[in-house]
Amino acid sequence: MTADDTLGRLNDDDYPAYTMGRAAEMLGTTPAFLRAIGEARLITPLRSEGGHRRYSRYQLRIAARARELVDEGTPIEAACRIIILEDQLEEAQRINAEYRRAADSAKPPAAA
Repeated sequence: MTADDTLGRLNDDDYPAYTMGRAAEMLGTTPAFLRAIGEARLITPLRSEGGHRRYSRYQLRIAARARELVDEGTPIEAACRIIILEDQLEEAQRINAEYRRAADSAKPPAAA
């Protein structure tokens, strides 16, 4: 593996670079919290060859949002559902914007 390959992986938001312990430390939470949001299917960590959970930066951002909601008093299951719904809404808005752009580009030019 070249240095460029290594740097590419470290810059990849989906590369599972963080162990459970390091991820929990970065989020200021516990491994149990990470396991709980995994059990709620909010995130699915990849497994190392030894079977240990590994998290990506993208997954850590999702976990941080879950922790924020839980810290505000939202039950963990509800926090996970909220985040899933937020993600679905964002995707629907993105698709809607694409349809609008396509419809606008298909309209004939306005007569002067």
